[in-house]
Amino acid sequence: MAVRTGEPLIASIRRRGFSLPRVQEGAMRLLSFVFALISILTTVGIVVVLATGAGRFFQSVSPREFFFSTDWSPAYDPPHFGIVPLVCGTLLVAVGSSIVALPLGILTGVYLSEYAPPRLRGLLKPALELLAGIPSVVYGYVALFLVTPTLKAIIHSIDTYNALSAAIVVGVMVLPLVASLCEDAIASVPNSLREAAYGLGSTKREVTLKVVIPAALSGISASFILALSRAIGETMAVSLAAGLTPNVTLNPLQTVQTMTAAIVNLASGDLSSGGPSYEAIFAVAATLFVITFLMNVVANRLVRRFRTVYS
Repeated sequence: MAVRTGEPLIASIRRRGFSLPRVQEGAMRLLSFVFALISILTTVGIVVVLATGAGRFFQSVSPREFFFSTDWSPAYDPPHFGIVPLVCGTLLVAVGSSIVALPLGILTGVYLSEYAPPRLRGLLKPALELLAGIPSVVYGYVALFLVTPTLKAIIHSIDTYNALSAAIVVGVMVLPLVASLCEDAIASVPNSLREAAYGLGSTKREVTLKVVIPAALSGISASFILALSRAIGETMAVSLAAGLTPNVTLNPLQTVQTMTAAIVNLASGDLSSGGPSYEAIFAVAATLFVITFLMNVVANRLVRRFRTVYS
Protein backbone atom coordinates (compact mmCIF):
# COMPACT_ATOMS: atom_id res chain seq x y z
CA MET A 1 0.00 0.00 0.00
CA ALA A 2 1.78 3.10 -1.23
CA VAL A 3 1.84 6.37 0.66
CA ARG A 4 1.60 9.66 -1.27
CA THR A 5 4.83 11.60 -1.47
CA GLY A 6 4.99 14.25 1.20
CA GLU A 7 1.93 12.96 3.05
CA PRO A 8 2.50 12.37 6.79
CA LEU A 9 2.33 8.74 7.84
CA ILE A 10 -0.30 9.35 10.59
CA ALA A 11 -2.49 11.30 8.14
CA SER A 12 -2.18 8.45 5.64
CA ILE A 13 -3.23 5.90 8.28
CA ARG A 14 -6.21 8.00 9.29
CA ARG A 15 -7.23 8.49 5.66
CA ARG A 16 -7.42 4.71 5.25
CA GLY A 17 -9.74 4.29 8.26
CA PHE A 18 -7.23 3.72 11.05
CA SER A 19 -7.05 5.85 14.21
CA LEU A 20 -5.24 5.60 17.50
CA PRO A 21 -8.46 5.57 19.62
CA ARG A 22 -9.77 2.62 17.59
CA VAL A 23 -6.52 0.72 18.06
CA GLN A 24 -6.59 1.43 21.81
CA GLU A 25 -10.22 0.35 22.05
CA GLY A 26 -9.48 -2.88 20.21
CA ALA A 27 -6.47 -3.59 22.42
CA MET A 28 -8.53 -2.95 25.55
CA ARG A 29 -11.31 -5.23 24.30
CA LEU A 30 -8.79 -7.97 23.56
CA LEU A 31 -7.09 -7.56 26.95
CA SER A 32 -10.43 -7.70 28.77
CA PHE A 33 -11.37 -10.85 26.87
CA VAL A 34 -8.05 -12.50 27.79
CA PHE A 35 -8.46 -11.78 31.49
CA ALA A 36 -12.09 -12.94 31.45
CA LEU A 37 -11.01 -16.13 29.69
CA ILE A 38 -8.29 -16.70 32.31
CA SER A 39 -10.88 -16.37 35.08
CA ILE A 40 -13.21 -18.84 33.39
CA LEU A 41 -10.43 -21.34 32.71
CA THR A 42 -9.23 -21.07 36.31
CA THR A 43 -12.71 -21.88 37.58
CA VAL A 44 -13.03 -24.76 35.15
CA GLY A 45 -9.61 -26.06 36.23
CA ILE A 46 -10.63 -25.98 39.89
CA VAL A 47 -13.84 -27.86 39.13
CA VAL A 48 -11.99 -30.46 37.06
CA VAL A 49 -9.35 -31.05 39.74
CA LEU A 50 -11.94 -31.39 42.50
CA ALA A 51 -14.20 -33.61 40.43
CA THR A 52 -11.31 -35.87 39.37
CA GLY A 53 -9.98 -36.26 42.91
CA ALA A 54 -13.45 -36.78 44.39
CA GLY A 55 -14.20 -39.34 41.69
CA ARG A 56 -11.13 -41.38 42.67
CA PHE A 57 -12.15 -41.13 46.32
CA PHE A 58 -15.68 -42.41 45.69
CA GLN A 59 -14.32 -45.38 43.81
CA SER A 60 -13.16 -46.82 47.15
CA VAL A 61 -15.56 -45.12 49.59
CA SER A 62 -19.32 -45.24 49.15
CA PRO A 63 -21.16 -41.90 48.95
CA ARG A 64 -23.59 -43.23 51.57
CA GLU A 65 -20.80 -43.58 54.13
CA PHE A 66 -19.29 -40.22 53.25
CA PHE A 67 -22.47 -38.16 53.42
CA PHE A 68 -24.34 -39.93 56.22
CA SER A 69 -21.76 -41.47 58.55
CA THR A 70 -20.92 -39.63 61.80
CA ASP A 71 -17.40 -41.04 62.14
CA TRP A 72 -14.55 -39.01 60.65
CA SER A 73 -11.21 -40.71 61.29
CA PRO A 74 -9.24 -40.94 58.01
CA ALA A 75 -5.92 -41.62 59.75
CA TYR A 76 -7.16 -44.64 61.72
CA ASP A 77 -6.97 -48.28 60.71
CA PRO A 78 -9.52 -48.92 59.32
CA PRO A 79 -10.30 -45.36 58.27
CA HIS A 80 -13.77 -43.83 58.37
CA PHE A 81 -14.91 -40.96 56.19
CA GLY A 82 -18.20 -39.59 57.53
CA ILE A 83 -18.40 -35.88 56.76
CA VAL A 84 -21.37 -35.16 59.04
CA PRO A 85 -19.18 -34.01 62.00
CA LEU A 86 -17.28 -31.62 59.72
CA VAL A 87 -20.50 -30.16 58.31
CA CYS A 88 -21.89 -29.71 61.82
CA GLY A 89 -18.73 -27.93 62.97
CA THR A 90 -18.68 -25.70 59.90
CA LEU A 91 -22.32 -24.70 60.23
CA LEU A 92 -21.95 -24.13 63.97
CA VAL A 93 -19.08 -21.68 63.48
CA ALA A 94 -20.70 -20.03 60.44
CA VAL A 95 -24.07 -19.49 62.12
CA GLY A 96 -22.41 -18.28 65.33
CA SER A 97 -20.24 -15.80 63.46
CA SER A 98 -23.31 -14.56 61.56
CA ILE A 99 -25.11 -13.88 64.84
CA VAL A 100 -22.14 -11.71 65.80
CA ALA A 101 -21.42 -10.02 62.46
CA LEU A 102 -24.78 -9.45 60.79
CA PRO A 103 -26.55 -7.27 63.41
CA LEU A 104 -23.39 -5.32 64.18
CA GLY A 105 -22.61 -4.97 60.48
CA ILE A 106 -25.98 -3.59 59.45
CA LEU A 107 -26.15 -1.25 62.46
CA THR A 108 -22.65 0.01 61.67
CA GLY A 109 -23.58 0.50 58.01
CA VAL A 110 -26.75 2.40 58.97
CA TYR A 111 -24.84 4.64 61.35
CA LEU A 112 -22.06 5.41 58.88
CA SER A 113 -24.50 6.18 56.08
CA GLU A 114 -27.37 7.92 57.88
CA TYR A 115 -26.18 9.31 61.21
CA ALA A 116 -22.41 9.82 61.31
CA PRO A 117 -21.05 13.29 60.48
CA PRO A 118 -18.87 13.32 57.35
CA ARG A 119 -15.65 13.89 59.27
CA LEU A 120 -16.38 11.09 61.73
CA ARG A 121 -17.39 8.78 58.87
CA GLY A 122 -14.09 9.51 57.18
CA LEU A 123 -12.28 8.31 60.30
CA LEU A 124 -14.45 5.35 61.28
CA LYS A 125 -14.78 3.62 57.92
CA PRO A 126 -11.02 3.27 57.22
CA ALA A 127 -10.46 2.21 60.83
CA LEU A 128 -13.14 -0.45 60.50
CA GLU A 129 -11.72 -1.71 57.22
CA LEU A 130 -8.30 -2.12 58.87
CA LEU A 131 -9.78 -5.17 60.61
CA ALA A 132 -10.00 -6.88 57.22
CA GLY A 133 -6.24 -6.54 56.74
CA ILE A 134 -5.30 -8.40 59.92
CA PRO A 135 -4.07 -11.95 59.11
CA SER A 136 -6.44 -14.72 60.15
CA VAL A 137 -3.71 -16.43 62.19
CA VAL A 138 -3.64 -13.34 64.43
CA TYR A 139 -7.36 -13.71 65.02
CA GLY A 140 -6.76 -17.35 65.88
CA TYR A 141 -4.25 -16.50 68.57
CA VAL A 142 -6.51 -13.71 69.86
CA ALA A 143 -9.25 -16.32 70.23
CA LEU A 144 -6.90 -18.79 71.90
CA PHE A 145 -5.24 -16.44 74.38
CA LEU A 146 -7.86 -13.72 74.95
CA VAL A 147 -11.39 -14.76 73.96
CA THR A 148 -11.27 -18.32 75.30
CA PRO A 149 -9.77 -17.39 78.73
CA THR A 150 -12.43 -14.69 79.06
CA LEU A 151 -15.16 -17.17 78.22
CA LYS A 152 -13.67 -19.69 80.66
CA ALA A 153 -13.89 -17.12 83.44
CA ILE A 154 -17.61 -16.77 82.70
CA ILE A 155 -18.53 -20.31 81.60
CA HIS A 156 -16.47 -22.84 83.52
CA SER A 157 -17.68 -25.85 81.49
CA ILE A 158 -16.39 -24.55 78.17
CA ASP A 159 -13.65 -26.52 76.39
CA THR A 160 -10.24 -25.01 75.73
CA TYR A 161 -10.94 -25.35 72.01
CA ASN A 162 -14.56 -24.48 71.31
CA ALA A 163 -16.88 -23.32 68.56
CA LEU A 164 -18.06 -20.23 70.46
CA SER A 165 -14.62 -18.64 70.57
CA ALA A 166 -14.11 -19.40 66.88
CA ALA A 167 -17.52 -17.93 66.02
CA ILE A 168 -16.74 -14.70 67.88
CA VAL A 169 -13.41 -14.07 66.16
CA VAL A 170 -14.72 -15.06 62.73
CA GLY A 171 -17.66 -12.73 63.31
CA VAL A 172 -15.22 -9.91 64.00
CA MET A 173 -13.28 -10.89 60.87
CA VAL A 174 -16.29 -10.64 58.56
CA LEU A 175 -17.73 -7.56 60.29
CA PRO A 176 -15.86 -5.07 58.04
CA LEU A 177 -17.18 -6.86 54.95
CA VAL A 178 -20.79 -6.69 56.14
CA ALA A 179 -20.53 -3.11 57.39
CA SER A 180 -18.83 -1.81 54.24
CA LEU A 181 -21.25 -3.50 51.83
CA CYS A 182 -24.28 -2.46 53.88
CA GLU A 183 -23.03 1.12 54.03
CA ASP A 184 -22.48 1.18 50.26
CA ALA A 185 -25.94 -0.30 49.61
CA ILE A 186 -27.66 2.18 51.94
CA ALA A 187 -25.71 5.14 50.57
CA SER A 188 -26.77 4.22 47.02
CA VAL A 189 -30.48 4.73 47.85
CA PRO A 190 -31.62 7.91 46.05
CA ASN A 191 -32.08 10.95 48.28
CA SER A 192 -35.43 11.58 46.60
CA LEU A 193 -36.89 8.66 48.57
CA ARG A 194 -35.67 10.14 51.84
CA GLU A 195 -36.94 13.60 50.95
CA ALA A 196 -40.35 12.23 49.98
CA ALA A 197 -40.62 10.41 53.30
CA TYR A 198 -39.56 13.51 55.23
CA GLY A 199 -42.15 15.49 53.28
CA LEU A 200 -44.84 13.15 54.60
CA GLY A 201 -43.77 13.89 58.17
CA SER A 202 -41.65 10.79 58.85
CA THR A 203 -38.96 10.86 61.48
CA LYS A 204 -35.32 9.92 60.89
CA ARG A 205 -35.89 6.50 62.45
CA GLU A 206 -38.97 5.84 60.32
CA VAL A 207 -37.19 6.89 57.14
CA THR A 208 -34.26 4.61 57.94
CA LEU A 209 -36.29 1.55 58.94
CA LYS A 210 -39.23 1.80 56.54
CA VAL A 211 -37.72 3.43 53.46
CA VAL A 212 -33.94 3.25 53.27
CA ILE A 213 -33.31 -0.31 54.53
CA PRO A 214 -36.09 -1.89 52.38
CA ALA A 215 -34.76 -0.03 49.34
CA ALA A 216 -31.23 -1.31 50.01
CA LEU A 217 -32.36 -4.84 50.89
CA SER A 218 -30.76 -6.45 47.82
CA GLY A 219 -27.30 -5.16 48.72
CA ILE A 220 -27.77 -5.98 52.39
CA SER A 221 -28.85 -9.54 51.54
CA ALA A 222 -25.83 -9.97 49.28
CA SER A 223 -23.53 -8.80 52.09
CA PHE A 224 -25.06 -11.39 54.42
CA ILE A 225 -24.48 -14.24 51.97
CA LEU A 226 -20.92 -13.10 51.27
CA ALA A 227 -20.25 -12.96 54.99
CA LEU A 228 -21.54 -16.51 55.43
CA SER A 229 -19.37 -17.71 52.56
CA ARG A 230 -16.36 -15.98 54.10
CA ALA A 231 -17.08 -17.58 57.47
CA ILE A 232 -17.50 -21.05 55.97
CA GLY A 233 -14.21 -20.76 54.10
CA GLU A 234 -12.15 -19.52 57.05
CA THR A 235 -9.34 -21.92 57.98
CA MET A 236 -6.53 -20.75 60.23
CA ALA A 237 -8.51 -18.88 62.89
CA VAL A 238 -11.01 -21.72 63.15
CA SER A 239 -8.27 -24.36 63.37
CA LEU A 240 -6.60 -22.55 66.28
CA ALA A 241 -9.79 -21.62 68.14
CA ALA A 242 -12.21 -24.51 67.53
CA GLY A 243 -9.76 -27.41 67.54
CA LEU A 244 -9.32 -30.45 65.33
CA THR A 245 -11.69 -32.94 66.96
CA PRO A 246 -14.66 -33.97 64.78
CA ASN A 247 -17.81 -33.77 66.86
CA VAL A 248 -21.50 -34.03 65.99
CA THR A 249 -22.92 -31.39 68.31
CA LEU A 250 -24.92 -28.20 68.40
CA ASN A 251 -23.26 -27.08 71.62
CA PRO A 252 -20.92 -24.16 70.87
CA LEU A 253 -19.05 -24.76 74.12
CA GLN A 254 -17.52 -27.98 72.79
CA THR A 255 -14.60 -28.55 70.46
CA VAL A 256 -15.37 -29.11 66.78
CA GLN A 257 -13.60 -29.48 63.46
CA THR A 258 -14.67 -27.67 60.30
CA MET A 259 -14.27 -28.81 56.71
CA THR A 260 -11.48 -26.33 56.03
CA ALA A 261 -9.62 -27.41 59.16
CA ALA A 262 -9.97 -31.04 58.10
CA ILE A 263 -8.47 -30.25 54.69
CA VAL A 264 -5.50 -28.54 56.32
CA ASN A 265 -5.07 -31.40 58.79
CA LEU A 266 -5.06 -34.00 56.03
CA ALA A 267 -2.80 -32.02 53.70
CA SER A 268 -0.21 -31.35 56.42
CA GLY A 269 -0.23 -34.86 57.86
CA ASP A 270 1.88 -37.93 57.10
CA LEU A 271 -0.62 -39.57 54.76
CA SER A 272 0.80 -40.92 51.53
CA SER A 273 -0.69 -39.52 48.36
CA GLY A 274 -2.88 -41.74 46.25
CA GLY A 275 -4.88 -43.51 48.97
CA PRO A 276 -8.46 -42.84 50.06
CA SER A 277 -7.30 -41.03 53.20
CA TYR A 278 -5.38 -38.51 51.09
CA GLU A 279 -8.02 -38.24 48.35
CA ALA A 280 -10.59 -37.41 51.02
CA ILE A 281 -9.14 -33.90 50.70
CA PHE A 282 -10.75 -33.55 47.29
CA ALA A 283 -14.07 -34.98 48.46
CA VAL A 284 -14.28 -32.53 51.36
CA ALA A 285 -13.14 -29.63 49.16
CA ALA A 286 -15.72 -30.54 46.51
CA THR A 287 -18.45 -30.60 49.15
CA LEU A 288 -17.34 -27.20 50.42
CA PHE A 289 -17.31 -25.89 46.85
CA VAL A 290 -20.87 -27.09 46.26
CA ILE A 291 -22.08 -25.50 49.50
CA THR A 292 -20.56 -22.11 48.69
CA PHE A 293 -21.81 -22.35 45.09
CA LEU A 294 -25.36 -22.94 46.29
CA MET A 295 -25.03 -19.99 48.67
CA ASN A 296 -23.99 -17.77 45.76
CA VAL A 297 -27.00 -18.97 43.77
CA VAL A 298 -29.26 -18.10 46.69
CA ALA A 299 -27.58 -14.69 46.97
CA ASN A 300 -28.18 -13.95 43.29
CA ARG A 301 -31.83 -14.93 43.60
CA LEU A 302 -32.26 -12.74 46.66
CA VAL A 303 -30.68 -9.81 44.84
CA ARG A 304 -32.99 -10.28 41.84
CA ARG A 305 -36.02 -10.68 44.07
CA PHE A 306 -35.50 -7.59 46.19
CA ARG A 307 -33.85 -5.37 43.60
CA THR A 308 -35.63 -2.11 42.96
CA VAL A 309 -35.09 -0.19 39.76
CA TYR A 310 -35.16 3.59 40.19
CA SER A 311 -36.05 5.76 37.30
